[in-house]
Amino acid sequence: MPIITSSESADRLLSALSEQLDASGDSYELVVIGGSALLALGVIKRATTDIDVLAFRDDATFIKANPFPPALSAARERVSRDFGVPLQWLNPGPADLIDLGLPDGFAQRLQARTYGAALTVQFASRLDQIHFKLYALADQGPGKHESDLRALAPTRDELLQAARWARTHDPSEGFEQVLREALSHLGVEDVDLGA
Repeated sequence: MPIITSSESADRLLSALSEQLDASGDSYELVVIGGSALLALGVIKRATTDIDVLAFRDDATFIKANPFPPALSAARERVSRDFGVPLQWLNPGPADLIDLGLPDGFAQRLQARTYGAALTVQFASRLDQIHFKLYALADQGPGKHESDLRALAPTRDELLQAARWARTHDPSEGFEQVLREALSHLGVEDVDLGA
């Protein structure tokens, strides 16, 4: 069941999270991707079920978000209880993407929003969302990832850049074939997916 229906509903949850963190003397800088980030950027209008945390940012360093530290988990749980939303409203589902590397220039393109004194959220940029959504489309199939990707209106060059990055995460022949099919479905044919 969708719980984040607009950027305003995400803002309410994140502001409440900041209040909980501030009350316990903690603070975080989260890097967020996925549907909630697309809502925040005004790219999509569809509702989503959660806020996907890729990493924590500490100056120029990204720290994998899985697992959440105890203080963040406790604050998330209190927000879940207070707002009557599932505990997984904030989760580190995409955190494994960080293991094999982020797109070149990712850190410089992040778009920051501050929610009170204890929380800053860095939303992935449009270009980086194209990378993640193409990878998800090839990995998981059509549906929300395809519709989100179409809403991002990527150029041919952006799709090729994203496809080459996706190949660094899965260099198998099977994934390359699925990726080529996804690109063809998006109108991009006969491409060189080498580095």
